[in-house]
Amino acid sequence: MSDSSSTDVEPRPTGQQVSLRLALVALLVLADLWSKSAVFAWLQSSPLPEGMGYDDHGHHRYKIFGEWFSFMLSWNPGMAWGFDKLPTWLLVGGRCGAVGFLLWLVVRASPAQRMMSSALVLILSGAAGNLYDNLFMAPRRVGARFGEVRDFLDVYFPFWNWHFPTFNVADACITVGAVLLIASSLFAPRPAAKP
Repeated sequence: MSDSSSTDVEPRPTGQQVSLRLALVALLVLADLWSKSAVFAWLQSSPLPEGMGYDDHGHHRYKIFGEWFSFMLSWNPGMAWGFDKLPTWLLVGGRCGAVGFLLWLVVRASPAQRMMSSALVLILSGAAGNLYDNLFMAPRRVGARFGEVRDFLDVYFPFWNWHFPTFNVADACITVGAVLLIASSLFAPRPAAKP
């Protein structure tokens, strides 16, 4: 009598695969931190860069591609889209837990599920990049215990006269990773039915 359960176990990644995943996480976190530091230092320089100005909404923006894509400095004390109704200790604690859980998933994800592994790497990178700002940037508000997340990418839709919430490289990693994670769930091959 054969043990069919032993053939159903997902293979674990090798040490080399785990190292590659963690190296990608480190590179993406460094790209996020470098881009935030570089853009904030440049746009806060004195004198201001030529082309820096205010738009009709009072946003201090540096246009990159016409009206629709600019750099705009923003400090986000809360979650996505400036949602800041949760206590910051709960938000930062949740981010710490999420980074730990995502790290565990990245280390254990099956090499056969490449799309899911890529998604987890992206989401972990974004979560870690934003958590860095919470833990290591000086608080900007009186009485605040944690730093605020630096955002600088601004997309504007002139047809609707609407700014998409300002974001950063970490947020982009989380968004792309979430889309890949959903796609990997929807389009994952189904296991063959047992006779």
